[in-house]
Amino acid sequence: MSRLEPRAVKTPADARRIVEARGLSHVKVGMFDIDGVMLGKYMHKEKFFHALEAGFAFCDVVLGWDSKDELYDNVSFTGWHTGYPDAPLRIVPESCRGVPAEGEMLLFLAEFTGPAAELCPRGLLRRVLERARGLGFEAFGSLEYEFFLFQETPESVREKGFRHLRPFTPDMMGYSMLRSSVHSELYHELLGLAEAMDFPIEGLHTETGPGVLEAAIAVDGALAAADKGALFKTFTKVWAQRRGLMATFMAKWSPDYPGQSGHIHLSLRHADGGASAFFDADAPHGMSAIQRHFVAGQQALMPEFLAMFAPTINSYTRLIPGFWAPTDATWGVENRTTALRVIPGGDKSQRVEYRLGSADANPYLALAAAIGAGLYGIEQGLEPDEAVRGNAYELEHPAHQALPRTLWEAAQRLKASAPARALFGDAFVEHFAATREWEERQFRRHITDWELDRYFEII
Repeated sequence: MSRLEPRAVKTPADARRIVEARGLSHVKVGMFDIDGVMLGKYMHKEKFFHALEAGFAFCDVVLGWDSKDELYDNVSFTGWHTGYPDAPLRIVPESCRGVPAEGEMLLFLAEFTGPAAELCPRGLLRRVLERARGLGFEAFGSLEYEFFLFQETPESVREKGFRHLRPFTPDMMGYSMLRSSVHSELYHELLGLAEAMDFPIEGLHTETGPGVLEAAIAVDGALAAADKGALFKTFTKVWAQRRGLMATFMAKWSPDYPGQSGHIHLSLRHADGGASAFFDADAPHGMSAIQRHFVAGQQALMPEFLAMFAPTINSYTRLIPGFWAPTDATWGVENRTTALRVIPGGDKSQRVEYRLGSADANPYLALAAAIGAGLYGIEQGLEPDEAVRGNAYELEHPAHQALPRTLWEAAQRLKASAPARALFGDAFVEHFAATREWEERQFRRHITDWELDRYFEII
């Protein structure tokens, strides 16, 4: 009998068979929290086998704390008032992957069920995709991430107070063949890891900035694309630290260099036959009516959904003119100065690139927001504003295209959004907006170097 490979696992029976065949005593099980941070544990195979059929429980505090394990004091789903009980999860058998650094070890993703499912990022995206199927569409996506590599360790960055960090390579050398050839072994390792863990990279190159790389992950169904993006971010950091390096997906780590994007490429195909729903050979730029409505929905709801694409305080330092990040809800055809870039092509390549998102966004929430907004546009028959031609940064745009400038403002826009509540549910909107308000409050408690330098002596 041929060896069962991880990506051939589709059912609980398959999962049991591959664990037994590899002689594993334990497997890794993980899930992604509100911030897109991967959490999990090693689980004994007998408990795992039981969980495949009956699910398992995990303390719901992972939905009630921030990225520094500090407990939210402003959410209702969980907290001291509930006693932080366990919440049920299900194993996703088809998420099975090998973990190359751990020999025969296997990794499985899980997602929350029951009441916690309303807040679960993966579950939220799955519900949006079910809405798409109800309209007769299958959604496909791919993610592109920019990230900086440093010759640092978790210990050294803290010893330095996150200052005067040493990038992996110096200088501004975008698309450098020199850098990728000199360090080819490192590039090959990352490409190999991506293949082995099923988040294959279509393109990997240096970007503008010292030590910054950009990886374009292969297209897949939207839920699988989110899995790939989330795992890519997690295991790129693991890979780097195992080699005495560090990778960061902060939106912007230095005021001297461009920020780090998390661009999303999206398309819809008809469920009954698989033809592109976005391509019309007889329409300008190949844009079908469906794609026009989709782009219109994304444009109209971008200000209300911004918190799901720019979820941290740091995200908003990237959204400034002239640094390849959009500042208004604009769209254009093959225009990289706009928030939405329509990319003309044929049946297989007609798509839209959602350029607003930063690398720090949770892939599940970003995809849910980008697709959900597009579906809203289709349902409502919306039409986009006039396409931008030329440099969007130099043009004046209508007031309704203005984006929130802070995380607090973005959270308020999301909380007040009727479309967000219709697409994502009241429970998610209330919870996520509260977590972003918490993040802003945590920031306000601190004194920045900028404030000390500006005010300490002179005021």
